[in-house]
Amino acid sequence: MEAVTPAALEGLSARLAEVEQYLHLDEKRGRIASLEAQSAAPGFWDDADAARQTMTELSQMKDDVEAVERARAMLADAQAALELAAEMDGDADLVAEAQCLAEDLERSVDDLELASWFTGEFDHGDAILTIKPGQGGLEAQDWTFMLFKMYMKYCERRGWKVTVNDCPAAEQIGIDRATITVEGKNAFGMLRAEAGVHRLVRISPTDAKKRRQTTFAGVEVIPVLPDDVEIEIAPDDIRVDVYHASGPGGQGVNTTDSAVRVTHLPTGIVVTCQNERSQIQNKAACMQILKARLYELELQKRADKLDEIRGPKTEIGFGNQIRSYVLYPYQMVKDLRCGVETSNVESVLEDGDLDPFIIGYHRWATGNADPVEVQDLD
Repeated sequence: MEAVTPAALEGLSARLAEVEQYLHLDEKRGRIASLEAQSAAPGFWDDADAARQTMTELSQMKDDVEAVERARAMLADAQAALELAAEMDGDADLVAEAQCLAEDLERSVDDLELASWFTGEFDHGDAILTIKPGQGGLEAQDWTFMLFKMYMKYCERRGWKVTVNDCPAAEQIGIDRATITVEGKNAFGMLRAEAGVHRLVRISPTDAKKRRQTTFAGVEVIPVLPDDVEIEIAPDDIRVDVYHASGPGGQGVNTTDSAVRVTHLPTGIVVTCQNERSQIQNKAACMQILKARLYELELQKRADKLDEIRGPKTEIGFGNQIRSYVLYPYQMVKDLRCGVETSNVESVLEDGDLDPFIIGYHRWATGNADPVEVQDLD
């Protein structure tokens, strides 16, 4: 953010007040008290599933309240530091402290605003993210591996837990695909901004003539379904195959047939998992992903029927492509939906600094985008 001023802090205070109003904090505090009383009652854990759901809701409610309270404390500290600095003729240390607090506060308010925009049924839950190579041959497989590492870094920055379900090495470079399960607050809501086609432009590392290459990879994001969402799969509708597991770079993961491939025969959906050491664990992971994909498929069928009634939709923008990563002849990452861009390509691909793009997308999608179409993030 720009240099901290009283006006800038007032702006953050106004944004925080809007978030507080949306989150209904007083109601949540009352709900927290009620849930805590329930959890302390005799026999609470007699119904383990219901108890876990209650504890999950309680944890989420507490997280929301505590996040706002932390933001309020940061705002008060930043205002106090700035006021004291003014009384001491612009003391540099106090101004630096106020600046640091204001930047932390801005990130917190961004997160709180973002969470307030998540209204989907599964937005606050976990996600399953899959990356697949598109046009570009070997380059696309390498690009898929680059995206895989980028998302792993992003999840690490966010403090999310990641399980790599499937990441088989390609024959020469890169990977054939990658599927990961991401566990963390708002994981699905955040990551659904990444669904779509990602385009890479660079000098080909596999071309002796060093020509420029354009490569594509697709990202799919679906929610991890809660236990209370029932998806029936008949045993006769699936085929289960087992094989040796392998990882990126071609190294063997183990020497037993522990990797599992589940094929849903009616739809042709194929799910593989080789992360766990046993067939039983890998099959369970496959079935979780398959259920989520079947749920998404059913939602898509319903949406298609509504589209038939509404008539054909006109795509706005650059087709299916959502973001470009240009490494040559210049360096830039640009989201083609919301206009957010940066020339610091390394921070995005190597460090997983995706928050500006994800937050920018959700602001754009909810009509809260800034009037400036393109924001330079450097």
